[in-house]
Amino acid sequence: MSPKSMNQPETAAQVASAVAESVQYQGRKASRQGSELRRQSILEAALRLIVRDGVRAVRHRAVAAEAEVPLSATTYYFKDINDLITDAFALFVERSAEGQAEFWGSMEEELQRMAERLKRDVQERQAVTDEMVELAILYVQRQLQDNREQLLAEQAFRQEALLNPGLRELAVAHRQILSQGAAHFFSVLGSVEPEGDARLLTALILQMEYQGLLDGVEQLDVAAMRVQLRRYLYLVMGL
Repeated sequence: MSPKSMNQPETAAQVASAVAESVQYQGRKASRQGSELRRQSILEAALRLIVRDGVRAVRHRAVAAEAEVPLSATTYYFKDINDLITDAFALFVERSAEGQAEFWGSMEEELQRMAERLKRDVQERQAVTDEMVELAILYVQRQLQDNREQLLAEQAFRQEALLNPGLRELAVAHRQILSQGAAHFFSVLGSVEPEGDARLLTALILQMEYQGLLDGVEQLDVAAMRVQLRRYLYLVMGL
């Protein structure tokens, strides 16, 4: 490892990319591109069933029908339902990590600009913090509008991880990509406790997403969200 890599912390995008690359699957590995595409289509079908009907709806026959493949294809790649469910969630975590890597990669330059502005006077610090509040609200709204199925899959994954010890490692990896992104965010902005601040912000965002799923994005209480986020981020930024 070079001195440069030892001294520079990983960015949030790099952490998320590493998680995506580390995801391990339980089922039979595909040896050809066509076989890999079929295996992925089966896992995607399982995720659609989970989102629509819950984890208990995942059965070989139901997944084969959803994926429009022969029943023998699902039993070839996955010897039992547990492997199929575990690998469906592994695909979910891998894609979540890829999405987070893309998101934080797109935010890095803006994050550095914010950090520079925070070094100025109190008024500028307040302006930057207010921008962070609005960015967080916009993030939640876009998640609910554009990634609703992914959020539903995440809720199902969290519940199943409580019941299935085999999902513990995946649950830890998923928590890592959420918290490490926010921790990097706070670290760049000069927080003295970036990991603790990240856990609290992540919890706030997850609660808002859950409420949005429950009530519908049209019913989001944006004013209340703004009050919560503003109070929290002002405390973190020492305002």
